[in-house]
Amino acid sequence: MPKLDFEIITMGHGSGGMLTHKLLDAGVFDVLSNEYLDKQHDGAVFDVTPGKMAFTTDSYVVSPIFFPGGNIGELAINGTVNDLCMCGAKAAFISLSFIIEEGLRVSDFWEILLHIKQAADHAGVKIVTGDTKVVERGKGDKIFINTSGVGKVHPEAAISVDRIKTGDKVIISNDIARHGIAIMSVREGLEFESDIESDTCHFNHIVEQLLEDFGNGIHFLRDATRGGLSTILNEVSQSLSKGIAIHQKDITVDESVAGACELLGLDPLYVANEGVFVAFVEASIADQVVQKLKSWENGLHAAVIGEVADQHPGQVVFHSQIGGRRVVNMLVGEQLPRIC
Repeated sequence: MPKLDFEIITMGHGSGGMLTHKLLDAGVFDVLSNEYLDKQHDGAVFDVTPGKMAFTTDSYVVSPIFFPGGNIGELAINGTVNDLCMCGAKAAFISLSFIIEEGLRVSDFWEILLHIKQAADHAGVKIVTGDTKVVERGKGDKIFINTSGVGKVHPEAAISVDRIKTGDKVIISNDIARHGIAIMSVREGLEFESDIESDTCHFNHIVEQLLEDFGNGIHFLRDATRGGLSTILNEVSQSLSKGIAIHQKDITVDESVAGACELLGLDPLYVANEGVFVAFVEASIADQVVQKLKSWENGLHAAVIGEVADQHPGQVVFHSQIGGRRVVNMLVGEQLPRIC
C-alpha cells in the first residue's frame, strides 16, 4: 500500500477535487492499470468483433465486506463475470463503481482493490471505466460496488430456457451451500469445527471449454446464488410447466456445511452459492460434461443430480436417500439478506 497522508475515507474524497485524485491516482488507477483505464475517461472505447455480445449489470452490498474465502471486491468481479458466462459469453470488459461510506479505512479499501485486481486477472477481464462516490457516515455500510460487464457470446452457444426438453439431465458444478454458511458464520459469530469458506470463483474459462466441446448440447445455464439450487430449479420448472426430479444421493454438501445447516435449521438446497452453476444438457452428453467439470479446480463434486420429466409439471420433486419423496418449493421471503 502506498504512503498516503490520510488513513480513512472522508467526504472530501468524493468531491472530485484533490483528495479524490489522490485516492484514485495512488490506488484505483495504479492497481487496475490497463490501456483502457489509463485514459481516465468517463467511458471506454473498444473494438467489437462480429458476433453476438452479452451485457449485464449488478450491485454488491454484502455484509460483512470481508468474509472467509473472499471479500466484496472479488465477489463483485466473479459475480459479474459469471452472469455473462451464464449467457454463453466470455466476459471481457467490466465497469466498476464504488459507493464508499465516510470513515472506511483506506487500508480496507486497498485490500479490496488488490482482490479486485487478482480476480480480474484470474478471469482474464479488464476493468475499463468506473466511478467513485462518498456518502456521509451512517448513510451507507462501508462500501457498495456496482458493476457492468460485456462479453462476446460463443458461436456455439444457444443458451435459453426454451431449449430445455423432457429427458434433459440436470448437472451441478460443485458441492452446494458454502457461501451462505460462510457469510452467516461471520455475521452471527459462529464457530465450527473446521473453517467454512465461500466458494466464490469465476466460470469464464470452464464455460468456454464446455461450449467448445459440447456446443448447443448445453441447453441452459444459471448460477445458483440467492435462493440456492431450489430457486433455480423451481424457476425453470414453472417456466416450462415441466417436472424436475432431483436425487439427494447425487448432491454433495460438505460435512461441515451440512452440520452448520442442521444446527441453524437451514436446508442446503436454499442456501446461496457463489461458485456453483446449474446446467441442463442433452442426456447423451451428461456424463462427459461432468467429467470435464471434474477436471476444473472448482468442479471436483460436479454431478448429474436429476432430470426433466413430463410428470408433476411445475414442481421440483426431491428423492431422498431413504426412498422418500417431497416437493421442493421456491424460497419464501429472504433466508439471509445481503448475501452478495
